[in-house]
Amino acid sequence: MHHFQYKNDELYCESVSVSKIAEEIGTPFYLYSHATLKRHFKTFDNAFGAIERLVCFSAKANTNLAILRLFQSLGSGLDIVSGGELYRGIKAGFLPEKIVYSGVGKTIDEIDYALNSGILMFNVESLEELTLIQTRAKTLNKQAPIALRVNPDVDPKTHPYISTGLKKNKFGIESDVALEVYKAAMKMEHIRIVGIDCHIGSQITDTTPFKDALEKIKLLINTLKELGISIQYLDMGGGLGITYADEDPPHPDEYAKVLVNSLKETSLTLILEPGRVIVGNAGILVTSVLYSKRGEIKKFIIVDAGMNDLMRPTLYDAYHAIEPVKKPKGDFIKADVVGPICETGDFLALDRNIANVGKGDLLAVMSAGAYGFAMSSNYCSRPRCAEVMVHQDHFEVIRRRETFQDLNRGESIPSFLE
Repeated sequence: MHHFQYKNDELYCESVSVSKIAEEIGTPFYLYSHATLKRHFKTFDNAFGAIERLVCFSAKANTNLAILRLFQSLGSGLDIVSGGELYRGIKAGFLPEKIVYSGVGKTIDEIDYALNSGILMFNVESLEELTLIQTRAKTLNKQAPIALRVNPDVDPKTHPYISTGLKKNKFGIESDVALEVYKAAMKMEHIRIVGIDCHIGSQITDTTPFKDALEKIKLLINTLKELGISIQYLDMGGGLGITYADEDPPHPDEYAKVLVNSLKETSLTLILEPGRVIVGNAGILVTSVLYSKRGEIKKFIIVDAGMNDLMRPTLYDAYHAIEPVKKPKGDFIKADVVGPICETGDFLALDRNIANVGKGDLLAVMSAGAYGFAMSSNYCSRPRCAEVMVHQDHFEVIRRRETFQDLNRGESIPSFLE
């Protein structure tokens, strides 16, 4: 459930008219519901109430400081994949000991930053990375807590770009190799083995892949125990899907039941890394119609939000429902909803049955809270849009709209061109 509802044929976020926000700050902008964010996090966390766990919000889904602070206030930990996300997390108030560092390409500077910060653990993706972490920990006279990210070769049946647990994916260490890497880690003086990590993909709408992956990981945990390696944390990653169109993902309670039933006889602390399932349906992108255009074959609705604002349709051919902010009384038409970017791939929807809107009308691109602003860019020198959060009958801008002056911040013309 989310808090974007029509009242008298006009879209509201909680108790605030979306049109009112657009009148005050302009378009495009991302709009988040505080009530939805809070409800989704609590629903997910409470689903695992029968087991020792740490829910670490996946920062890459949405790194706005206000959203991070909200989850931090609810007791969340944080899953990060870069030094920048670590910086944002600490800035938002997360304790380093509740931060897990994932990702295949950690740099020396990022590893040092995490070691000096005192994070909960690194999810290590290769023997070379493990060796580098050992070297940096020795240099800094630190102990590095680690888990190995094990690739269980489970098909999550999702888009190939967001599948992460197959042998052909770049992530993790294959199960039969992981045992040898753990043995190597045991001999490293500045490495402390604390966990095991497994993440199979994103936007998964069936619990079976999670169950299959967990059964493979449990076998490895038992083998490690025989070698004298005690695992404290089992990180099962994230990946639970949401409804964009006609998907029917499992409720967090159903997802939790699969994991809890398999782990209730163990003493493991379960770490979870939800992202999309918490923020996806808690945010929308609001855009204005600039023009309508009829070609020989198609009709186009041209809006002021482009692929630089929301990349998912272009990158994944992803579906986002598009709703009029004020329901018109006219018929529906079939049209492409496209942006102002000079790319044929700049679209929000193709061949979509949509309300027959016109110049100046507002459209809401639904389910845009995850991987929306986080993936946005300044392509075509377009300032990135604003972000807004609604709390009951009040809204605040939580990221101001960029200006043209922001576009060349940090740039300079070299002396030999002056």
